[in-house]
Amino acid sequence: MPLSASLLQLQPSSQKKKTAVSRSWVLLDHHGKPTVLDADKHAIMRLVKIHARDLRILDPLLSYPSTILGRDKLIVLNLEHIKAIITADEVLLRDPTDDDVVPIVEELRRRLPKVSASGEGRGEEETCAQDGEGGDENEFPFEIRALEVLFEAICSFLDARTRELETAAYPALDELTSKISSRNLDRVRKLKCAMTRLTSRVQKIRDELENLLDDDDDMADLYLSRKSTVSSSPTSSSDAPKWLYGSPNTGSRIHKSSRASGTTVQREDDVEELEMLLEANFMQIDGTLNKLATLREYIDDTEDYINIQLDNHRNQLIQLELFISAGTVCMSLYSLVAAIFGMNIPYTWKSPGHEHVFKWVVIFAGMVCASLFLSIVSYARRKGLVGS
Repeated sequence: MPLSASLLQLQPSSQKKKTAVSRSWVLLDHHGKPTVLDADKHAIMRLVKIHARDLRILDPLLSYPSTILGRDKLIVLNLEHIKAIITADEVLLRDPTDDDVVPIVEELRRRLPKVSASGEGRGEEETCAQDGEGGDENEFPFEIRALEVLFEAICSFLDARTRELETAAYPALDELTSKISSRNLDRVRKLKCAMTRLTSRVQKIRDELENLLDDDDDMADLYLSRKSTVSSSPTSSSDAPKWLYGSPNTGSRIHKSSRASGTTVQREDDVEELEMLLEANFMQIDGTLNKLATLREYIDDTEDYINIQLDNHRNQLIQLELFISAGTVCMSLYSLVAAIFGMNIPYTWKSPGHEHVFKWVVIFAGMVCASLFLSIVSYARRKGLVGS
């Protein structure tokens, strides 16, 4: 029974003011027609027959990681801002007024309707063009077409966030390299924190896609149309088509015949369509992760360069401290002479006619101190303690 038959129990939010963001949903049928709902979780549970623990995953107030769950009659998706419930003929998307969700709703409206093979209402050339461009896409089951739109949306969203981060990070790192300041350091610190969070989000989406690709049974669970056909078929197992009762991973897959033949035969374990879809999105999200890894390497290289610069400045300060310490020792020796002459001790050269003795003592003490300073500097250079 399609979900549209149960919509009479709910009131569209277009007829009354939206009460809360968490209660806002949009429902799109297999024709791509949207219906905005303002329903609480109990109404959604009655509408799509979803368990409370699965619906809790879509609660925006709770922090759940990105998840893709295949149930008997529905698929639960929690991918960043995309929180959706997919059935065999309808899609329920949370918070349709969000700026990031509005383009997804428009794309679902455009791509969910299945194009008729006869091309009614179109010319022959337009029908051929549609078959060439989107015919393969519209041969997919409804839930696969919806998954394709949502996967492409989340991959494009994360890739856009990565490009924005790259646009802000590379100039900031170059500016920090040219001028080390507290402002530039704080700017790079914030960018690095944002990159770490974004990398974690992208890695989680990649892991979910990889887990699906590694398990054919999980991918087969996402084919809701096949499971609904099996459950609603009145024929016995002997009269039913072979593809309905094929067990997973038994026998080779039966590929689609040419489009001109008009008929295709599929096995229940044939997940080639979904596998190709997941592989394409996996490659895109993996490319996004590689961009973030490259950005992390650039940040690490910049940090190493900054540390080298700081070490160089530290070494220069140590050299300056060495020169100052050596000069201080020499001046201490020089001041010792003045201290000795300043004592109230009788000396023979203090008598009249011997004033020149003090002059030569001062000159000789200055020469000794200067020689000592040059000796310390020469020794430090021979040992490599200071630059040449």
